[in-house]
Amino acid sequence: MKTKKRSALQVGDSELAPVSQFLNENQQQVVQEFYYDFIEMEHLYESAIREVKTKLEILDSEFRTKYSYNPIHHIEDRLKSPESIFKKMQKKGIRFSCESVRENLNDIAGVRVICNYIEDIYHVAELLIAQDDVQLLQQKDYIKNPKPNGYRSLHLVIQTPVYLSDKKELVNVEVQIRTIAMDFWASLEHELKYKSNVAVSAELAEQLKDCAKQISDIDLKMQDIYRTLKEID
Repeated sequence: MKTKKRSALQVGDSELAPVSQFLNENQQQVVQEFYYDFIEMEHLYESAIREVKTKLEILDSEFRTKYSYNPIHHIEDRLKSPESIFKKMQKKGIRFSCESVRENLNDIAGVRVICNYIEDIYHVAELLIAQDDVQLLQQKDYIKNPKPNGYRSLHLVIQTPVYLSDKKELVNVEVQIRTIAMDFWASLEHELKYKSNVAVSAELAEQLKDCAKQISDIDLKMQDIYRTLKEID
């Protein structure tokens, strides 16, 4: 049974409200025309997130079954909001269309994997990108090479297939893999820097960076303790 696609002419002003403040009249008309394609694109990225999460959950479940150990503590995900997409495209000076969004943004779909120990990060990453339907497009290791502010995490951009009713689409997903300790620091640092009404001074920024180093040292110590206990066991 064929179902009729929703016409772009059916899109109301209320549906454009979240992003209209960022757009002039001509841009709003462009969004109106591409609205249905944008909804389909959102569904595509949501589906890609589910695909990647399922892969990771299966790996974690296999480890629990075979080795009585879960390398993954928990998994989070997020889909970039329309507002964020529009802002980023405008910042890059790129004309909006679903095609240009897909070509120029790799972080629309995001999956964050929180692991127990540093060695788990690399093991999970290796197993994920080894799957024959996953293609690694980009890797940034902020664990071996932390950002200037002290941020640590392993970032991957992978491409995974999404099977729809009439075709297969290859979709980019950003995967961030970090330890519980790294996530603790990153979450609080973001809260302090971006959700505070007070600007973070150079002195406080240096203190945050020092905290990141101390947390990294603790991460390594906890991993050593785990290895020692594992050898005894």
